[in-house]
Amino acid sequence: MNRIMLLAKIHRATVTEADLHYEGSCGIDEDLLDAANMREFEKIELYNINNGNRFSTYIIKAARGSGIISLNGAAARKAHVGDHLIICTYGSVPDAEVNNHVPKIVLVGDNNSIKEIKKI
Repeated sequence: MNRIMLLAKIHRATVTEADLHYEGSCGIDEDLLDAANMREFEKIELYNINNGNRFSTYIIKAARGSGIISLNGAAARKAHVGDHLIICTYGSVPDAEVNNHVPKIVLVGDNNSIKEIKKI
């Protein structure tokens, strides 16, 4: 049996851009993607800390070191520039590996810079 487990989380990312007329997706600074072991075109779940909206889309790369977190298309209606998000990926983990599974947790600070990478 497998369980769906948290693989990675970027915590308290600040929305820097929202473009309703762009093809849908979420742009994320490549430095954050690397730190969280997330990949372009991977499905993500997003949780808006400011208004409680929860939604999903997929990742596109934003420029490395830019601090960009952009919501595009329909996702742009779910948050405003300046809102804080939790961005998560989940995946299937075999039961035999669940007890040793450790998700990547990336805490961000000002300008979406990496503040800390935690191990739970």
